[in-house]
Amino acid sequence: MTDVPEDPVASAGGLRAAGELLRSGKITSEQMTLDYLTRIRALDPHLGAFEHVAHEQALETARAVDKLLASGTDLGPLMGMPVSVKDLFTVAGMPLTAGSRLDLSAIVDCREGPFIQSLRQAGCVLLGKTRMVEFAYGITGLSQPRGTPWNPCDHQVQRIPGGSSSGAGVAMAAGLCAVAIGTDTGGSVRVPAALCGVFGLKTTFGIWPTQGVFPLAPELDTIGLLTRSADDAAIFYADITRLLHGGNYKEIRPALLPGTILGVPKAYFWEDLTSEVSIVASRAVDLLVSAGVKFTQVSFPEASERESYFPISMPVQLLNTLGRERFEASRHLMDPVIAERTAQGLDILATQLLEVEMRRKRSASRALSRFQGVNAVVSPTTASAAPSVASLADYNEAYRQALNMTRNTQPANYLGLCAASLPMPVGAQGLPVGLQLMSPAGHEEGLLAIALSVEKALAGG
Repeated sequence: MTDVPEDPVASAGGLRAAGELLRSGKITSEQMTLDYLTRIRALDPHLGAFEHVAHEQALETARAVDKLLASGTDLGPLMGMPVSVKDLFTVAGMPLTAGSRLDLSAIVDCREGPFIQSLRQAGCVLLGKTRMVEFAYGITGLSQPRGTPWNPCDHQVQRIPGGSSSGAGVAMAAGLCAVAIGTDTGGSVRVPAALCGVFGLKTTFGIWPTQGVFPLAPELDTIGLLTRSADDAAIFYADITRLLHGGNYKEIRPALLPGTILGVPKAYFWEDLTSEVSIVASRAVDLLVSAGVKFTQVSFPEASERESYFPISMPVQLLNTLGRERFEASRHLMDPVIAERTAQGLDILATQLLEVEMRRKRSASRALSRFQGVNAVVSPTTASAAPSVASLADYNEAYRQALNMTRNTQPANYLGLCAASLPMPVGAQGLPVGLQLMSPAGHEEGLLAIALSVEKALAGG
């Protein structure tokens, strides 16, 4: 479509370059915002990434930002950048559905949390809310209540976008925002990033506070980013963390790959990959070896515990948020798959939940030792590229695919790690494949420093 403007931040070369153009007066926040809104109006009727578009609110904010900049007030590197927010956050003037048709007014926190407030302090322009899997309780991105966004990696076949931050992944991949904000409880940022071909960052639990975010699992929920590049994620992470925790902006610089040691957990994380993912991942390893990276095998026996933890913890915690009475009275309005999974929590004993939670905490402590002698742990983000929506029509097949899709991502949540997914060079089918890096809790800066260099090496730089 010739009348659709280019993605203004992508065409500038990323957040850093767009910020330079903004400060030089060559572009304005209002024009960037209008370009994204025009792209959303033209492309999103087909893609279905957005639940709500805050057209007038966004333009009003952008104009205010331009006036501030013209008066000599510079709020930092994210000033004027138009971002999208997953429909799990309370944002003033915007509805919150959490991907559901249920009436949540009695249980939603109506106050904006610290994270959204930090976006405003940074001068970000909030474009609107992106679609998601109901209550963030699903990894494929399929949604009966609100619709499944179309993964832009394939224009002919509708493929799953990954979830639960499905709309965020699609919005980012289709150039409908400068940065997309998501959440990650078991892979909900990294899986959409991998399947849609963008960068995804899962932060450490508690680094970015989740007040004002509708909870799925309050002790696992984390806020994350989907961006075009590791560089954009590093800029965003550094600035928002500065605002949330105080201090000065600290730029994250690329790590030196010669001498970097990446741990490879062959058991579990590298098993049962599709041939396409296996080939692409092997090619990525070869590129990194050529860049000076050393690989060593590591063991993560705790990873498989996620298989017994999530089926017990997730339904119980979601039921605790919804309330049994509300769930039983309204479950007919829910996505039938999500409703069935949630209902399993009705029969789980408190002793079962306590047992798996205590085991998780012990395992998280032991898992730190797995990082001795390595700078990060590496694996494919998902075991396959994005399957078609049609291939998941059968419930049992959809469940099998979902279990396989979270195999490599859930361990980071279970063990309290931070993690990122980087797009690798596409395979023979032309579908995106993600490479996951995991680091200990609180090591986001080191993780992003490695990601910056790995990204360049994978691109042949």
